Amino acid sequence: MIKTALITGATSGIGKAVAEAFAAEGYNLILTGRRVSLLTNLSKSLEKEFGVKILPLSFDVRDKNQVDNYIGALPSPWNQIDILVNNAGLAVGLNPVNQGVVDDWERMIDTNIKGLLYMSRVVSNLMINRNKGHIINIGSIAGKSVYPNGNVYCATKFAVDALSKGMLMDLHKYNIRVSQICPGAVETEFSEVRFKGDTQRAADVYKGYKPLLAKDIADVVLFVVKSPEHVNISDLVVMPSAQASPTMISKKES
Repeated sequence: MIKTALITGATSGIGKAVAEAFAAEGYNLILTGRRVSLLTNLSKSLEKEFGVKILPLSFDVRDKNQVDNYIGALPSPWNQIDILVNNAGLAVGLNPVNQGVVDDWERMIDTNIKGLLYMSRVVSNLMINRNKGHIINIGSIAGKSVYPNGNVYCATKFAVDALSKGMLMDLHKYNIRVSQICPGAVETEFSEVRFKGDTQRAADVYKGYKPLLAKDIADVVLFVVKSPEHVNISDLVVMPSAQASPTMISKKES
């Protein structure tokens, strides 16, 4: 039976790579993102290449009403979601707390925590109705160890860590698996967003070592999803070989 996966933040980076990996496995996909053209192009490309069905939905996970209107009103069979990948998230700014930009804080809190909660609330109830499902939260090693000037971003990812554990306690009795995957340094748009378009500063983050690629995380997501039904990989940390912690990366001079 063909399964359906819902992936948030699917227009680039890890979300896009996960969509590509799932499509290659024959999953039908509900893909969400805010950039309409990227979402449309990706959906058409995956449908053509893999022959799967794609439902692209452009909305902002930070807006509860939009989440309820788009996901809460899904028609059958799209409302039969087997897998939810809560991938949408971001870091904005890198400042000490006394110099923090409130708008940056709110973007991170609203996306990384509240967006995940809004999506999980709606989808978990759809899964409860079917007595099965799997929710995968993309966390971060920043949710395991705090680093200087990462205060609020780290706090949001610590929240994802706690929420993942709490969700598992709440939902396991409904035969719903909950997994958290915590990447280290992954070369995506992440740093460009954090540094607000400063491409040189973003590129410097990944110089001198081989960071993870979005595909590496997609492979991990697929591994977790394909584990036997009696197995739940609840928490998984993955870093580049050159990385030992958020602040410890072995870099070679170029």
